[in-house]
Amino acid sequence: MAKTFNILTIDGGGIRGIFPAKFLANFEDRLVDLKCRKTHIYEHFDFISGTSTGGIIAIALALGIPAREIHDLYMEHAAVIFWNKQPWYKRLSYSRYQSAILEEKVRETFRNHFNGIDPRLKDVKVPVCVPIFDLLQGKPSILKSKYHKRFNRDYHLPAYQAALATSSAPTFFDPYSNSYEKIDSNSKESFSNKVDGGVFANNPTLLTLIEVQKAFGKKLNQLRILSIGTGSRKYSDANKREKWGYSYWFARRRIIDLFMQSQSQHTSNLLSLLQKGIDRSEDNFQYVRIDTAFDSEFDVALNETDPNKLKALSEKGAVEFQIHGNEVMKLFASNK
Repeated sequence: MAKTFNILTIDGGGIRGIFPAKFLANFEDRLVDLKCRKTHIYEHFDFISGTSTGGIIAIALALGIPAREIHDLYMEHAAVIFWNKQPWYKRLSYSRYQSAILEEKVRETFRNHFNGIDPRLKDVKVPVCVPIFDLLQGKPSILKSKYHKRFNRDYHLPAYQAALATSSAPTFFDPYSNSYEKIDSNSKESFSNKVDGGVFANNPTLLTLIEVQKAFGKKLNQLRILSIGTGSRKYSDANKREKWGYSYWFARRRIIDLFMQSQSQHTSNLLSLLQKGIDRSEDNFQYVRIDTAFDSEFDVALNETDPNKLKALSEKGAVEFQIHGNEVMKLFASNK
């Protein structure tokens, strides 16, 4: 029987990354409780991908950073990451927030695990990819570690810059720009105008499946996929309205919620179709989707700073692990 290939993917969702980070932190805690020799997420997956906040988590995990550290970073620093909000009239021309604090915290976390040096994408312990939209080129792009001989572009990139690029959500942060020195020379490369990959792949599972098939030559029946969302509130509106303009779509983040929700749900639906077929009689690969639903009583904004809501979201991640942990451990950790 062909060896299985374990894939972990993590959706975008701003500070709601607390949910997948908590779920994965409990995964690692269970590994410790079971006295497993390998207690890091990257040691149980052959490929990791993530978009936006999921991209930050994916890169951190691939570098060997425990999930709990990313969870705690979000819990402790949400208020400072999202503190310097522009007044409403300035938001007509400027992004809501400055990304400097997010960059500082992510960079510091990454450096702490590499003796104060900025790790690059070449330093990941397991292959990783994160989607971005490249405004400079005017097209979607995927930043990749060097898991294929033809990938000679991105592995030079400092990991924190890749993380900031995939999480620079329009209207929240400016497109990300920076520069870096190539590994083999002193030449400086520009890395400019990169936008959150959630504009086209908030749920990166489908592109990851195709990437793995082509880069590693894997067949569907070899794949085991764990896909983790960041929570969503079902968006629907059956009311009759005459006013469907800016005041409707931009109030309460409706337009952003609609785009993120529809993309993530459609990707999940396609994965289910690919896995089970139209009549659901097939079983082409193993696919586990973990997510949580919000409602009118409990909703968490992408830029949420209310500590009570963040604690509740973290608890939801723990509850989902209580429900699905045994299945997830059996599929993704039992033979490692």
